[in-house]
Amino acid sequence: MHPLLSVKNRLRYLRLKHFERTNAGRRIKKLKGIHQGGRCFLIGNGPSLSVSDLEKLHANGDICFGFNRIYNIFDSTLWRPDYYLSQDHKMLAGCVEEVKAMPLPVKFVPVDLPWEHGLELEPTHPFKMLWMPKEDLSPSGFSTNAAEGVYWGSTCLYTAAQIAVYMGFSEIYLLGVDHRFQISQNNRGEIVVDNSVKDYFCDKYNEDKEKLYIPNTETSTLAYIAMKKGCEENGVRVYNATRGGMLEVFPRVDFDSLF
Repeated sequence: MHPLLSVKNRLRYLRLKHFERTNAGRRIKKLKGIHQGGRCFLIGNGPSLSVSDLEKLHANGDICFGFNRIYNIFDSTLWRPDYYLSQDHKMLAGCVEEVKAMPLPVKFVPVDLPWEHGLELEPTHPFKMLWMPKEDLSPSGFSTNAAEGVYWGSTCLYTAAQIAVYMGFSEIYLLGVDHRFQISQNNRGEIVVDNSVKDYFCDKYNEDKEKLYIPNTETSTLAYIAMKKGCEENGVRVYNATRGGMLEVFPRVDFDSLF
């Protein structure tokens, strides 16, 4: 190994080992408990997501997390997420400039993306991902200290839930989480095709789908089950306010009844 690379690798190792003491870890630490007792919405990018629902959230001043390529809906609404989060390096590779250009106050992205995948996204709040999935690909833990790190869970919502608990929210609502895709795979590696299903809220969202991971709804279901358990153990309730969809892990609530 080249000596310079060896030095860089040691510095990266130390940064991850003592992440809570780094500048990035300290920035996340400042978020602890800042929304104590409040509610937030995790906004999925499914076809059920509508501009009118986002406008309602905007008018009501609700705190929202947005994910991945949510920027594709910005031209149609005044709504903007308070917190942005993405962790899929293949997806991010196709939209680096778009993510960097989003004028959002807080952007959560894994700290190791620059040196592991060459992605310079300029996040305001890089976080440490704890990569320890079990044999069935379910999460191996649920972090209550996001400044130390958050556990991988195959979906951004699992990561966001850990951060939301750290921030002090007592209620989490999912919206636009349809939990089904035109092309998906199961835990046996089998490809499942359903041409009646639309993947996202707009067709251009995944025009580069041939370069992306094929979603595995069985694995993400395990993450949602772990998310429900982890949140409940910390006194946080999670509800599914999505209009339709196939996610039945969380109790359903009518979105309009929340206002």
